[in-house]
Amino acid sequence: MSSVFSFLSGSRRFCIAFTAMAAALLSPLAHAEWHYETAEKMGTLITVQFWHEDAQTAAALMQQSMAEFDRIENAMSTYIEGTEMWRVNEQAGEQSVVVSAELFNLIKRSIELSELTGGVFDITYDSVGVHYDFRNNERPDEEVITGNLAAIDYRALELNEEELSIRFTKPGMRINLGGIAKGYSVEQVVALLRKNGVVSASATAGGDSRILGDRLGEPWIIGIRHPDKEDAVVTRLPVIDEAVSTSGDYERFFIEDGQRYHHILDPQSGLPTEGVRSVTILGPDGTMTDGLSTSLFVAGVTEGLKIIEKLPAYEAVIIDSNGTMHYSSGLLAQ
Repeated sequence: MSSVFSFLSGSRRFCIAFTAMAAALLSPLAHAEWHYETAEKMGTLITVQFWHEDAQTAAALMQQSMAEFDRIENAMSTYIEGTEMWRVNEQAGEQSVVVSAELFNLIKRSIELSELTGGVFDITYDSVGVHYDFRNNERPDEEVITGNLAAIDYRALELNEEELSIRFTKPGMRINLGGIAKGYSVEQVVALLRKNGVVSASATAGGDSRILGDRLGEPWIIGIRHPDKEDAVVTRLPVIDEAVSTSGDYERFFIEDGQRYHHILDPQSGLPTEGVRSVTILGPDGTMTDGLSTSLFVAGVTEGLKIIEKLPAYEAVIIDSNGTMHYSSGLLAQ
C-alpha cells in the first residue's frame, strides 16, 4: 500500500464529495448553460450544478433542487423541533409513532445495513451521541456513556410495516440518520433532475456526492481530500454517473489533552473510533455509499474491506491513522 500522499493509478472511476475544488474546475464554464448554486443546509455546504440550455427552466429546477434538500431536512433532522424525526425521538419510547412512508423506508434500510455490516452501522448510536457537543468541544463522561450504552441496539427498533410505525423497546433510545440521510438527499435531487431531462449534473451535501452522467463528453474530475489539509487532495479521479461518499474524522471534532474526539462513534463503546482517518465509497446509490462510508470507518481497515468485498457494485479507499491508503479489490485490479 502506498502512503497518503501517493497518486491512485488506474482508470477506475472514483470520487469524493464535490468541494471548493470542483467550483474552481467549473469556473471557466461560467456561461448560460452551466447552472450552479451553493447554500448552507443540513448543517453542511450544499452544491447543485447542471447543464441546461434554457435559463428559465434551469432556474425553476435549481429552486426545486434546493427545496428538496429543505424538505428532507425538515422531515429527518433531529435538531429541528417538530420534524418527524424529532417526534419519533420524543415519543417512540412510550408508544408506536406513525411516520411517512419515506422516513419509514429509510429507517428500514438503515436496519438492513446494520444487519449487513454486523452492527457497525447503527442509527441508535444517538442514544450516546446526543451527549456529545462538538460545537462547544464537550463530551460525556464515562458514567453518562455507560448509563446510555445499552440503548444503542438497532435490534430494539420495532417497525410495523402495516401501520408504518416505529417504537423503541429500550429506555433512553434515540435514532439519528446522520450517517445516511445526506447520501439519500443527493440521490433524490439527482433523481429529480434526471426526471426533468437533465443529463449532466452534480449534487453534493458535505461528504456525499451524486454525479449524473458525464461532463459534456468528459468525466467529472474530483479529488479525495487530505485528512489533515482542508485545501489539499491525495488524488484526483475521473467519475461518470456514480455516487460517492466520504466519512472523515476531520468533519466534526475537537482535541482534548492530545486526544481527538470526532463524531463517528463505535456502537460497542460509545466512543469515537480509532485507526481510520477517512473512508471513501464509490457505487451506484448515494444512500448506500453514505451508510457504507460510516460502516467501514467504524469497522476499521481489515473488517471494513471484508464488508465491501461482499458488495461487488461498491468500491472503497480507506486512509488509516498512519496515512496509508488501502483499496478494495476492484480498485487494485485496475
